[in-house]
Amino acid sequence: MASNDDETAFPVADSLVGVSLSEAPILLLVCFHKALRAELAQLRRLALEASESESGSGCSELVLVLRRRFEYLKLVYKYHCAAEDEIIFHALDVHVKNVACTYSLEHESIGALFDSIFHCLDLLVEDDNNISNQFQELVCCICTIQTSICQNMLKEEEQVFPLLMQQFSSKEQGSLVWQFICSVPLMLIGEFLPWMISFLSPKEQVDVTHCIKEIVPREKSLQEVVISWLGNNNQLSSGTYTRIGEGVQCPDGSKMLFGENWNWIKEYCIQTNVGHNPIDCLNLWHSAIRKDLKEILEELCQIRSSSSFSNLDSIVLRLNFLADVLSFYSNALKKFFYPVLNQLANGCLSPSDEQCSNGSHIEGLQLLLHHNAQNGMPLCKFLDKLCGELESFMLGVSKQFSFQETEVMPIISKNCSHEMQQRLLYMSLNIMPLGLLKCVITWFSAQLSEDESRSILHSIKQGNSFVNKSFESLLCKWFQMGYSGKTSVEKFREDLQNIFKSKCSFLAEQMKEASGSLSFDLSKQLPEGFSPMPTEPISANKDKKCSTSSSSHHTAEKYETSYSSGINLHIFFPGGIELMHPFPKFPGDKSCSSSFINEPKPMDLIFLFHKALKKDLEYLVFGSAQLAENVGLLMDFRRRFHLIRYLFQIHSDAEDEVAFPALEARGKVQNISHSYTIDHKLEVEHFGRISLILDKIYELHVSLSSVDSKIQDQKMVKHHQLCRKLYDMCRSMHKLLSNHIHREEVELWPLFRERFSIEEQDKIIGRMLGRTRAEVLQDVIPWLMESLTAEEQHIMMYFWRNAAKNTMFDEWLGEWWEGYDTEKMSKESSISPSLTADPIEIISTYLSKEVLDEEKGRTLSEKSSDFPQKDHVDANIEPFRNCNVDDKEKVLNKDHNKCSKRTELFGDNDKKRHNEVAGVTDQNDKMGQLFQVPKNSEHCERLLTMSQDGLEAAIRRVSRDSSLDLQKQSYIIQNLLMSRWIVRQQISHSVSSNGEDIPGQNPSYIDPLKLILGCKHYKRNCKLFAACCHHLYTCRRCHDEVTDHSMDRKSITKMMCMKCLKIQPIGLTCYTVSCNNFSMARYYCNICKIFDDEREIYHCPYCNLCRLGKGLGIDYFHCMNCNACMSRSLRAHICREKCFEDNCPICHEYIFTSSSPVKALPCGHLMHSTCFQDYTCSHYTCPICSKSLGDMQVYFNMLDAFLAEDKIPDEYAGKTQAILCNDCEKRGVATFHWLHRKCSYCGSYNTRLL
Repeated sequence: MASNDDETAFPVADSLVGVSLSEAPILLLVCFHKALRAELAQLRRLALEASESESGSGCSELVLVLRRRFEYLKLVYKYHCAAEDEIIFHALDVHVKNVACTYSLEHESIGALFDSIFHCLDLLVEDDNNISNQFQELVCCICTIQTSICQNMLKEEEQVFPLLMQQFSSKEQGSLVWQFICSVPLMLIGEFLPWMISFLSPKEQVDVTHCIKEIVPREKSLQEVVISWLGNNNQLSSGTYTRIGEGVQCPDGSKMLFGENWNWIKEYCIQTNVGHNPIDCLNLWHSAIRKDLKEILEELCQIRSSSSFSNLDSIVLRLNFLADVLSFYSNALKKFFYPVLNQLANGCLSPSDEQCSNGSHIEGLQLLLHHNAQNGMPLCKFLDKLCGELESFMLGVSKQFSFQETEVMPIISKNCSHEMQQRLLYMSLNIMPLGLLKCVITWFSAQLSEDESRSILHSIKQGNSFVNKSFESLLCKWFQMGYSGKTSVEKFREDLQNIFKSKCSFLAEQMKEASGSLSFDLSKQLPEGFSPMPTEPISANKDKKCSTSSSSHHTAEKYETSYSSGINLHIFFPGGIELMHPFPKFPGDKSCSSSFINEPKPMDLIFLFHKALKKDLEYLVFGSAQLAENVGLLMDFRRRFHLIRYLFQIHSDAEDEVAFPALEARGKVQNISHSYTIDHKLEVEHFGRISLILDKIYELHVSLSSVDSKIQDQKMVKHHQLCRKLYDMCRSMHKLLSNHIHREEVELWPLFRERFSIEEQDKIIGRMLGRTRAEVLQDVIPWLMESLTAEEQHIMMYFWRNAAKNTMFDEWLGEWWEGYDTEKMSKESSISPSLTADPIEIISTYLSKEVLDEEKGRTLSEKSSDFPQKDHVDANIEPFRNCNVDDKEKVLNKDHNKCSKRTELFGDNDKKRHNEVAGVTDQNDKMGQLFQVPKNSEHCERLLTMSQDGLEAAIRRVSRDSSLDLQKQSYIIQNLLMSRWIVRQQISHSVSSNGEDIPGQNPSYIDPLKLILGCKHYKRNCKLFAACCHHLYTCRRCHDEVTDHSMDRKSITKMMCMKCLKIQPIGLTCYTVSCNNFSMARYYCNICKIFDDEREIYHCPYCNLCRLGKGLGIDYFHCMNCNACMSRSLRAHICREKCFEDNCPICHEYIFTSSSPVKALPCGHLMHSTCFQDYTCSHYTCPICSKSLGDMQVYFNMLDAFLAEDKIPDEYAGKTQAILCNDCEKRGVATFHWLHRKCSYCGSYNTRLL
């Protein structure tokens, strides 16, 4: 199971293939991507081979190699991410907003994955009993981090790097890369570059070397230093670079430099030199720092007392510089000097945390200096806080320096040779980035006297073989620049301004205001959630090019002092970054869950979907772990996986095509969602790879039953390998989607909730739901219900129903989901008459002889008041009120929070149908049993003998019954008017049922010659039993064409198979044994009772009707406001609430249920397309609102020409008429004419007289 597809699964983006580094130096970072991909693939291969190895020999050595390489990989990746966050993304954000935040969030989530790998390595060291399983777990962790990192890099290559190449020239790109190189500690960048080059092809290595030489400033010593780094690659290759990380110090303190090399230290700890000690220069270093800190504090106090803030900006710049310098210096002491001290003193003089580390004070000062302007802290308050923090900081620095000068330096001077001391000093310099080191050297040399400078220069030039000569020469040059005055104080502060300006600058306008109203702000406005950009200011000019703040000419020399303080802030104080710029809370956080429940909004439906998705992703991880031992779970796992995959695809498409475009249309958040769209595409591909593995497992499982034992053993081994790979991929998918959902909820969710009103959110949710087919909803709703609490279920259904309030969604939901129950539907069902009750029984109350006689006497005496027998009447109509009581109790007793899967629901329906089918044969043998002789023979007889006056008396009695609402009255009166026809029909059927067949119990054909079953409307293999008239018809339309009433399609319960001619409960297949599950049609809707064998039909859950088409989300969508299914080409249309629930103004057919094409008029009204064609032959105005049906300018010009030639009689000349224009709806005056009157505002002749 070698992972040969690792690199092909995550290749470099196609958009960057073929682009040379000379054209786009920024692609040097993509070379780091290639190195990271290759290193991860190698590490995974090593762990995989170890997990498949039967012997545990060499395990400890392999674990050490893996740990060393992963520590180094983590270090490379941390600096790579920090460089992108603090340099690349911020520079891009000046030109293209809303791209950086997503990737910064992603970097945070990926960085934590290394902890799981180190935990696995620790277990391998501690426990030798179960090495194979532990290596398998390690492989899984490597697979997870590999997938996450490679997907992140691929997204950057598809979105970020093309934008960088588009927005920045090659020189500007080179300056950004150079700033990255100058911001990484020297000892690390000297390792990073050759490590990265070792994974490239020879041609790529040459291109990288040439590119780096081009972006380095034209300074001989500096060029030689960088070339020396690249020269370290001579002894390396991508296959043999296995001692990575040895001797490299991680700035965050994760690895000690010394330890195993203590014998080497002893060799140089013999004092053989006399005279000046190199380490004594640290006293001068301490004095310079103390002096500057004291000056800064005095100047801050002076500003505070004078309330003049003009110099505050430059002071904060200097303080930033010293804070960064002390961060690196403290780290050098902790990692280089104190280990030597501890060994020399045999551990007795190991410094305490308070003495050796000033980290907490440095972090507090750094956090204050990186203050986010969005907090709006007034300058006076900021100044007070800064002074207090600086005093505390100086106290800690003083203690640290005193300990070094009294304890550390004397021991090292006494016990270490000059060469050892020089080595310690050079390593301390190498822990600094190149850009910061230049500022430090020039600043420090400017603080020294002539003798002190001469002594330092002498020490620098006395470096031994371990010192790079070009680096030594560069240090001497920088030192001489500071000492000789070539770098003045003004020049030095200008360099600091270029480095730190964007992270701690004040607006000039604010400096002129009063201190009470001044606030600490940035010179640039950055997006919410960003820390200020710690890089040189890059502003967009008219040509969309990058330029410095001091000059419009952009040259490489300008970036000689490039350095990003923010990179090392990420490394040293990662927690501080989160404290400075916390992201907003979201409902997924425990602290916000209560507010989510208390203040839910429609867009929270997305969160509820996310919650269910995360729960099922956990199931995939758990289920895939069980498959190796329990093959019986395979079918359920496959079914669940494909459901999750399908629902995720639908959800992703809805976000990409509806939610994200709506958010970006707001104007200030363009580009914010593109990263998530790429995520969706890559995650769908990942689902596809998992599906292929599942298919292989399934095929292997099927073939196991037909092979001999030897082959079966081999296939079982293959089965276990595939299951292990499936588990690894499910773990990776779980992590990918969980991080994706987290970022989406942190970054996008607050924007949806804040930038859209409740009504707008309803529209967005409605558009997303309007793309979802009925069969999908039948899966989604129970799936969501399983994962939500009762309160969340209520919230979900409330917003869902509210978004679909203009539709038939409630009706559809109640028809297929037995667990669905709402108060609204219950109340409606309690007042609606039952259409299935016997009409004769309903009207029987008003047909009694006493009532008719009483009504007759009342009519003769012309009484105007009702009978005083209301209680009696109410008691008599009680059977009518309770005619559907069983159904009501069934609905009310259902708990709407308890629901089952769609398959279970239909499974119950199938069982019910089997029970109904049990008596079909007997019923067909004795057809008379289908119909019963009317039980209410007395009422039937009275109806047949009743006069017209008696019938009218009964109708008047109903209309005067105040206990009935209008709906009940209308229904009862309708049944009274049809009562004689109903009775005759029942008697007719009871007579004809004595051994005779039901009318229509024979096959019908579309084409009798070819024996194609069906009718002229539908191709199908069954007939429908019409309960209203007890006949069999091929379809509802056939019934309506030959009868004087319409068939209620939803009341159909029986059908006849035209092959066996047996009547049975309606369903997709015939249930008789002889037909062998003969299909009635290719398409069947169990709600509309439609069968069709040739057209594409779908059921819309919001129309609750079957429509022609491929389906919602494919070629149609449902507009919730119009309550109509529309072609996807009509996404932009004039929306009118329930506009389809009206009659055609020409033929008066109900448009909502009409099967004819509909034409939308410019005014928003509708009519059939055929009616429109006929109507426009003689009219050009809307028959409803009278507006013009189109652009009538040509016709109006013809009228202008006609009226110009038409002469008005003299008696009417000069007369005018008051008119109203139907098109512009303005009143005006027109010249007299008997027919044509022109609007003076819009020029239309579509006017009317007032």
